[in-house]
Amino acid sequence: METEGYKCRNSRYIESGQSAVPGSVLFAAGLLGNVLALLLLGQHRRRSRSPGGRPPRVSAFYVLVSGLAVTDLLGKCLLSPIVLAAYAYNRSLSELGPSGRSEGEPGVLCQLFAFFMAFFGLAPTLLLLAMALECWLSLGHPYFYRRHLTRRLGAMLGPVAAGLCALFCALPLLGFGVPMQYCPGTWCFIRMAGGGPRQLGFPVLYASLMGLLVLAIGACNVSSMRHLYGMARRQPRRGPPRHCHPAHGGV
Repeated sequence: METEGYKCRNSRYIESGQSAVPGSVLFAAGLLGNVLALLLLGQHRRRSRSPGGRPPRVSAFYVLVSGLAVTDLLGKCLLSPIVLAAYAYNRSLSELGPSGRSEGEPGVLCQLFAFFMAFFGLAPTLLLLAMALECWLSLGHPYFYRRHLTRRLGAMLGPVAAGLCALFCALPLLGFGVPMQYCPGTWCFIRMAGGGPRQLGFPVLYASLMGLLVLAIGACNVSSMRHLYGMARRQPRRGPPRHCHPAHGGV
């Protein structure tokens, strides 16, 4: 008996009563937010130019923030149009593209969508961890941060993290994990319950990795707040202003 969450795994059409309006609004809001973020980052860099007109020396944090905005924007532009196309044609993702290699296997577009969902869930989380580590090192270990964390290192971390995420998230396409179409038939992800160890190995690994990343981000942020609190306490306190009293001469 199929579980309730997988009743749309073989659906050819979108469930009745569903609307494309929420997806359209979220896509427009995400697109606008990321474009505005990139425009603000570019404006900040232009305003930070030296008097000679030379471009400013950007920090590793600036590179990571820009990479996060670009990654999120790319995810919106790759995933949301597929969902809107499914609504427009009233076809599930497995029906929109070529069929799978075997009977019961989701279509090629559904498998690609599941890969994108896993990738654009993991890659931004890794970038958030890199930003949290950068902030923690700059506050708690400034000498190490000054010596080793450079703009070049920040620019290298993005492609390396993206490559590792792509290799990891491609495992279901190689048989370690099962892509699955979810209701209402407009999106696909990895099968998260049911099946044998070969089917559940990847979702358990993926969920564990995401949980560890979130815990690491929280630990770095808490440590950064402790460093900020310690710095605030070490600052000299300003006393109350002294009032000048007029001298009283003798009569």
